[in-house]
Amino acid sequence: MQPGALAKHLAGFTQELESVGYAQLTVAGYSMSAAHFAEWARRRDQGEADWSADAIDRFARHRCCCFGGRRWHRVSGKYVRRVRRFIHYLERQGVIASCAEAQPVAPLPEFSDWLALHRGVSARTIERYVGALSRLLPAAGEDRTTFTALRVRQLVLSHVRGHSTSYARCVVTALRVYLRFLASQGHCPAGLDRSIPTIPQWRLSALPRYLPADEIERVVAACDIATPVGVRDRAVLLLLARLGLRAGDVVKLGLADIDWHAATLKVCGKGRRDVRLPLPQDAGDAVLAYLQHARPRVAIDRVFLCLRAPYRPFRRSGTISSIVSAALHRAGVCQPPSRGANLLRHSAATALLRAGASLDAVSSLLRHRSLDMTAHYAKVDVAMLTSVAQPWPEGVPC
Repeated sequence: MQPGALAKHLAGFTQELESVGYAQLTVAGYSMSAAHFAEWARRRDQGEADWSADAIDRFARHRCCCFGGRRWHRVSGKYVRRVRRFIHYLERQGVIASCAEAQPVAPLPEFSDWLALHRGVSARTIERYVGALSRLLPAAGEDRTTFTALRVRQLVLSHVRGHSTSYARCVVTALRVYLRFLASQGHCPAGLDRSIPTIPQWRLSALPRYLPADEIERVVAACDIATPVGVRDRAVLLLLARLGLRAGDVVKLGLADIDWHAATLKVCGKGRRDVRLPLPQDAGDAVLAYLQHARPRVAIDRVFLCLRAPYRPFRRSGTISSIVSAALHRAGVCQPPSRGANLLRHSAATALLRAGASLDAVSSLLRHRSLDMTAHYAKVDVAMLTSVAQPWPEGVPC
């Protein structure tokens, strides 16, 4: 094939694929697909300005008569996916302009900038707000100046019906902030944010969800340390179970955050506060074993990576919860109170309190801003509750 003007970019594309761990056979397949697209574009005298999503669709439908291609057959879906990745590579290199995507109904890019510059909101929170609004706002239409209190309430109530309470709270919070942004820009009447219904939330009303210590050890032991995935998952589980880390803490953990000489771990949690936590021996050994024997040798500063090419950091906290859920299944834990990463965090706090640790000590480990949050875990400590319970008047003492 004769890739024409794209020939000089194929080598860089190939090097990028090799750098993230793709096998040589896979790299060759991507390179051949990209060269095929370049040959097709050259035959039709399409310049860089014409390489768009529509061009990829036309390439997918064409009856191949390219040199070296499958004569008079349409290209496969795998070919198209490889070509799309090549186009994304060219966009990142600045060779071509980004393919035009459908713009969101609302000015969400401006909203994101406003949150970051004027409210100091973290990137993760901005992502959550924009995601919730992207699902909510298409039903609202494009003209924000016509918003009324009644319309806003109806929009929220119809959208959150059938969803969880936590999702409803996220939508309500995101929309409230978004309406304040629109009002500050003169795009809607001021004060509409006060018309949004409040989602009831009774703090500390539920019991903490936890597993007994013996079941936690069973979950950790169920990892198959003869495989790279098992070595990685064991390290993740021990960090969650011993230090009570949040899933997001594990996702964002960097190689430079571990001080091996001092046996400490730097964690940047909610509120963007950096905290140094002691690294227990077994958790440290598990992380070290993962780094030495299971982690891919790639130039990425995150500790935990996907172990199938392309090697990249975990993108979301949900991946950590999936690791926990799979470990619970392997260990045969029947009907756990939950299957997310927070289950191990709650279990760590409950175990510490039952072992006699003070609320202050547990609060420091969990990085709570208030002791009231930590006191939530004391509700399942029967011995502690018995020591403070008062007898019922004229009844038998506890």
